[in-house]
Order: sequence, then structure tokens, then C-alpha cells
Amino acid sequence: MSVDGAQLWTLNQRLLAVVLDACARELAELGLETKEFFVLAEVEASPYPAEIATALLLPKASVTVYVRNLVAKGFVRREIDEADLRRHRLVLTDEGRGARDRALVALAAEYDRRLARVTPQDRVELRRILNVMLDRTESDRTGE
Repeated sequence: MSVDGAQLWTLNQRLLAVVLDACARELAELGLETKEFFVLAEVEASPYPAEIATALLLPKASVTVYVRNLVAKGFVRREIDEADLRRHRLVLTDEGRGARDRALVALAAEYDRRLARVTPQDRVELRRILNVMLDRTESDRTGE
């Protein structure tokens, strides 16, 4: 049986959507919409809105709206970047860090619930395969 990349991509997207949908109530109780959660979770790794847009493959205008919402909710604050006074960097507040961490716990619990259907040996193999897919090879870097 042949399985192409598009089929695997679709299955993976469907799994992510099902997990997120199952966690929607918990996210809402934390005051987060799904995409706001992703932005919140990315702030420490990418403290500038343009970086977040690139990392999450979201339009810059959308990230601006999500950031504005997160600031209004007290999860994120803007600070002047001391290295470039024209720029603002984003910083998680204690409330934002707590909301992010609780949302991650909810997502992990739902993912673990589904992962429990998979044997421990297959989990190890899945991790190995995902790591192989994420490893950047020389051809990835050169575009060949």
C-alpha cells in the first residue's frame, strides 16, 4: 500500500485539529482563542511580532491583532528594545506564562490520551521518524 506525503500531511493536520478541538473549552476558560495560544506560546522564542508571524506562518496583520488581544488580557506586555529603541519586544507576564503552561498541560493530556492507543514500541518509532523528518540535511540548507 502506497502512502504519499499529502495523505500523511492530511492525517497529521486532522490529528492536530481534533486535539485542539478537544481542548477548546480549556483554552476558552483560560481566556485564549486557539491562535492566540499559539502566539502566546511563541513569545519567548520569538519576541518580535514579525518573528512570530514567520514562525507560525501567520499574516503579520493577524499577529498584530492577536498580540493586541494578549496585551489587553494581561498575558503579554510590550517593552522598548534596548538594542533598537525603534522596536518593541514582547514579554510574557506571569499571567501569560501561567495561561500558556496550563494550556500546554491540557494539550499534552489530550495528545497523551490519543497516544495511549499506540504501543510503546511504536511511540519510540514515531519519535525517531519525526526527528528524522525535522533534521535539516545539507540539501535542505542548500535548496538542492
